[in-house]
Amino acid sequence: MNIDAKALTRAPLAGRLDGRTAIITGGANGMGLAAVRMFAEAGAKVAILDIAATAGRAAEAELTAQGHKVMFIETDVTRSEAVRAALAQVNAKWGPVDTLFSHAGTIIVKPLHDSTDEDYDRLMAINVRSSFIVCREVVAQMRQNGGGSIVITSSIGGEKGFALESIYCMSKGAVLQLARSIAIEYRDQGIRANAVCPAFVKTAHGLREIEELDGLGQNWNEADLHAVQGRLCEPEEVAAAALWLASDEASFVNGTALYVDNGWYAKG
Repeated sequence: MNIDAKALTRAPLAGRLDGRTAIITGGANGMGLAAVRMFAEAGAKVAILDIAATAGRAAEAELTAQGHKVMFIETDVTRSEAVRAALAQVNAKWGPVDTLFSHAGTIIVKPLHDSTDEDYDRLMAINVRSSFIVCREVVAQMRQNGGGSIVITSSIGGEKGFALESIYCMSKGAVLQLARSIAIEYRDQGIRANAVCPAFVKTAHGLREIEELDGLGQNWNEADLHAVQGRLCEPEEVAAAALWLASDEASFVNGTALYVDNGWYAKG
């Protein structure tokens, strides 16, 4: 069956996140931007925290013109003081945050023996430290305001090992464990935490990953992709999974890794 993934943005979303105040880190582009659009259409007030100022302001302008409550706050989410300042802006305008999609991240494709300390520090800061900081700050707020829902972007590489992506896989395993740990620690305080684990996605990030893997001799042509995941995932398909996890429809789903990979992980 052929799926028009773009049609997911036209699916009935209204009301699913009514009354929610959401933060989406890394929401200026790609999967994060697809999630911003969906969360806003579902009724949430959405704050985009990202360093990509031009794209973030464009997303804010686009969605506010459509009547949605969206604001962009230029934020380096690897810095505690920057996250606290952004959270204070959201609270001042919309009140406590009850929904978080911690999506900010990047990738380095490189053999382990060529990877540097600087590579490690950069990727762990962007992928892991940012999620640690924003989850810590938001959890503290959720505890005082009746709970909430957290979704973190991990990856199929959070549990599978991949050549040429050792630091990336380490980082995505770390944030998957963060989601699981939050779920256990704060379940009885009304806080859920889950992870989405995509395979290759048709974003600038995903296409760059494939190009860099190809450049190092690990070919991912159409036949190779078909063998593992059938086709490239659309960013809206990951956003739809994150929206479901964030919503009350997933009220008894906690601490899970939701693979958005068309069966790759199950195939082994």
